[in-house]
Amino acid sequence: MTDTTTTRGARRPGTDGVDSGVGLTALLVAAARAIETHRTDSLARDVHAEHFVRAAAPCADWPVRIEQVPDGDDDPLWGRFARYFGLRTRVLDDFVVRSAGADIRQVVLLGAGLDTRAFRLGLPSDCVVYEVDRAGVLEFKERVLADAAAAPKAKRVPVPVDLRDDWAAALTSAGFDPAAPGVWLAEGLLFYLPAAAETYLVDTVDRLTAPGSALAFEAKLEKDLLAYRDSAIYTATRERIGIDLLGLFDPGPRPDSAGDLAAKGWFTAMHTPFDFTRRLGRGPRPEPNDALEGNRWVFAHKPGP
Repeated sequence: MTDTTTTRGARRPGTDGVDSGVGLTALLVAAARAIETHRTDSLARDVHAEHFVRAAAPCADWPVRIEQVPDGDDDPLWGRFARYFGLRTRVLDDFVVRSAGADIRQVVLLGAGLDTRAFRLGLPSDCVVYEVDRAGVLEFKERVLADAAAAPKAKRVPVPVDLRDDWAAALTSAGFDPAAPGVWLAEGLLFYLPAAAETYLVDTVDRLTAPGSALAFEAKLEKDLLAYRDSAIYTATRERIGIDLLGLFDPGPRPDSAGDLAAKGWFTAMHTPFDFTRRLGRGPRPEPNDALEGNRWVFAHKPGP
């Protein structure tokens, strides 16, 4: 395996499992999905999310229902930020189902974390879902799902590899077919990677992707992430549950991955989360000093023959 610690960014300590670092953010998103699931007006349901939260020591006292939050939806962390993750889950669920319904039978979840789409979504029975993430995260996930006797609705193939390593070889060795179209998802991933690692990832997806494929990912456009350090979302996340998102995000300039894909012949569309808040009638709305202001959701399609 190629040594990528210098070519695509240095390692960060303590980030292999879910108890610290980037892995802990997977539990944050799972808690948000649990809260969303129990809402009467939920946009997305994940009955497995609560199990992840309850199985990990760092978040044993986190809420899994909005009724457990004293300020309810006015809470910047478990109200507004959780609504953001609920909205993102719904929008990307729709993207995966719609893409897989168009004769695509391969789904690749890059930085899969505690994603349960193989268990939740009505994917075709012959669809294969490849979950690419670090071994520690996938091992925790396997243990919790096994204890809950959860059964996937589509074939599920965990691919334990760090995305700063030669994950393409690991993915193809696991059975992914570059000659067949696929749908790719990088949810809440790219801004944790060094810029070189993001460029490598996008270039590799393009190289492994057959015509007719689709890709969705999340990006941040801020030139200065620290401009929002005292925003309500970042402050609450840092001070109340010990996750300093700005300390985990890579501080360097971000590449224009949407532009790079367009230059390679992909059709791309970029949206703000607020576009979908208006469309679906639920989710966060813009506010002053908004940590979500620079977030963009990018949807790309590689034209068929």
